[in-house]
Amino acid sequence: MTLNRRELLLAGAAFTLIGAGVTAAIFPLSSPARADDTTVSAADLADAGPNGDVMLGSDKAPVTIIEYASMTCPHCAHFSENTFPELKKRYIDTGKVRFTLRTFPLDQLAAAGFMIAICGGKDKYMPIVETLFAKQEQWIVKDPVPPLEEIAKQFGFTDDQFKQCLANQKVLDDIQAVRDHAVQKLGVNSTPTFFINGKKLIGDLSIDQIAKEIDPYLKTG
Repeated sequence: MTLNRRELLLAGAAFTLIGAGVTAAIFPLSSPARADDTTVSAADLADAGPNGDVMLGSDKAPVTIIEYASMTCPHCAHFSENTFPELKKRYIDTGKVRFTLRTFPLDQLAAAGFMIAICGGKDKYMPIVETLFAKQEQWIVKDPVPPLEEIAKQFGFTDDQFKQCLANQKVLDDIQAVRDHAVQKLGVNSTPTFFINGKKLIGDLSIDQIAKEIDPYLKTG
């Protein structure tokens, strides 16, 4: 998929919603998470793209989790609402895990959501992402512009800032660069995809599944 700013600027129903619908159909919430034995280099995994990562947690944490997500992905929203809060409480806030979420839009509308999160600045990036996931049903609609703008305004955007954000070709190009790198170098082809200290896991992970991967690193120090 190549992201196109002109498509993002077209009003209302012109957003590409087909991709979001297909995602929901192919990846139902009940699909099991699975490990992937694909080997990736540490250098390729560390490449966060033009803007770098927005990291949560201590830089001394023994475990690093990288998530590739799409804003229109129902699994990603499910993980964000049901697993991430416990992950944050149990592991991130206690200095055991360092976490980042990277952009992997599955359609133009998902790209628009990420653009808003990035335009909000690094301090607001994760709060905006979490809000968009929590309110997916409100903005993945026939005319997504008004609800997206309403969400943006909750984080201090003006009308002009919202429009300028979705017209920002550099932001869109940076999102595309992160996505292309994930496809070409890391073998990412669906969302959510996680790398836990380099181990690749695909699907909507539960807190128990994540704990199984994290805890051995904590016991060995």
